[in-house]
Amino acid sequence: MANYIKKKDWQISENLATPESAYLRRREFIQGTALTSLVTVGALYGCGPSTPPNSLPGVEWNDTEKSIYPAKRNSEFELDRPMTDEKIAGTYNNFYEFGTDKADPVNYAQKLNTRPWKVEVGGLVNKPKTIDIDDLLKTMPIEERLYRLRCVEAWAMAVPWTGFAFKELLKLVEPKSSATHVKMETFYQPFTAQGQLAFWEPWAYTEALTIEEAMNEITFLATGIYGHPLSNQHGAPIRLAVPWKYGFKSIKSIVKIELVDYKPMTFWTTLQGLEYDFTANVNPGIPHPRWPQNREKMLGTGAIRATMPYNGYGKYVAQLYS
Repeated sequence: MANYIKKKDWQISENLATPESAYLRRREFIQGTALTSLVTVGALYGCGPSTPPNSLPGVEWNDTEKSIYPAKRNSEFELDRPMTDEKIAGTYNNFYEFGTDKADPVNYAQKLNTRPWKVEVGGLVNKPKTIDIDDLLKTMPIEERLYRLRCVEAWAMAVPWTGFAFKELLKLVEPKSSATHVKMETFYQPFTAQGQLAFWEPWAYTEALTIEEAMNEITFLATGIYGHPLSNQHGAPIRLAVPWKYGFKSIKSIVKIELVDYKPMTFWTTLQGLEYDFTANVNPGIPHPRWPQNREKMLGTGAIRATMPYNGYGKYVAQLYS
């Protein structure tokens, strides 16, 4: 149905988002390889919730999830490009724990057991909690949002995440006024995730945001994608989605969230801080030594687009950095 309400500058039409299988393979560029040529996107999604898939590995449903997915789509968040085909986003992944080739996670991440799964939330809070993922799903206001994702390696996609605003979880634990940053940590299972056998790297994977970034309305904790629970290669059962930052900030398979009064070191700032800075906002005006940041390649279609400051979400977040 036609809609004549004026869209905001950052909005993109929802029938123009990126397919899923293109999203999953990032770190091949860290090895210095070129972008892989991908097949053309399939059918675009319509106005309603995304349709669950039936062919990708790593998608399992329990009774709680069956009552949640597909979730209602939040119409506030639209796309300006085709949604990435799910098979592309599901087979082109960066999940360093399961290999450096972008085809590795879909094959190897299925070994990770995501039930039972608990998330510990503590540090400088009044009400620390350790929450079972299914209890969290029952507690949080679950919705679907269409977001762009921009990798520092100069590829991009657009996907439908299901989950909830990070601030809703933080409200439960009541951050203390002294908290300045939110540190997140993933699992450590080196005999399940072969990448973690590289003992010289700073496992477990950690990431962090300022408290203001974490409380921003578009900071999202995703538990699903494409209308179904997260598949393992996407970071099941819960991951971060911060669409105005480069993709490496969106930590996968979170087990611990800690509020602290200092800026933490993170995985990539520890390894290569000159290339992967803490803030990592999408900025076409700041060059990278290996990948152009003023242009991006859409996975699936191969379309080349101009990169937008803050990935097009400046109206939500630019004030955080003024």
